[in-house]
Amino acid sequence: MQEWPPSCWLPPFSDDISVHSGILSALGNFLAQMMAKQRKKENSQKLDVSGPLRYAIYGFFFTGPLSHFFYLFMEHWIPSEVPWAGVKRLLLDRLLFAPAFLLLFLLVMNFLEGRDAAALSVQIRRSFWPALRMNWRVWTPVQFININYVPLQFRVLVANLVSLFWYIYLASLGK
Repeated sequence: MQEWPPSCWLPPFSDDISVHSGILSALGNFLAQMMAKQRKKENSQKLDVSGPLRYAIYGFFFTGPLSHFFYLFMEHWIPSEVPWAGVKRLLLDRLLFAPAFLLLFLLVMNFLEGRDAAALSVQIRRSFWPALRMNWRVWTPVQFININYVPLQFRVLVANLVSLFWYIYLASLGK
């Protein structure tokens, strides 16, 4: 007998989705810092601890829950039986969710760094389009597979694993 409600409908904080998102986001920032130090050939062991903390907060409170509910929304709004469901879901993700999520990332990071609206405006002008173009290149094949072939309850986990590398890229944009 199947459990009710299905575990995928439970709040994201209840099944470690947000914890995984927070840890992998923080790890991405930490690795970005380590890579930057290696590129500059710095021998300093000092790291900016606030960076991984900001990314952990973002992953825990935004990436995990929003991804969880977005995948559920897509399943409900565009059921598998709908013609071209996979393509429609992919277009919804790439054309609506990706730009909005990237803007949210820039906004939240700006806030967590204690910067003002002018700094956010500069960051958006400088980073949004390059990051979105890279997002479309990296995430489109990942999301095609994730949305169409990965069971619903594992989609956030798959996205979180790829996000580890994505957050390394995003952290490098902030510098």
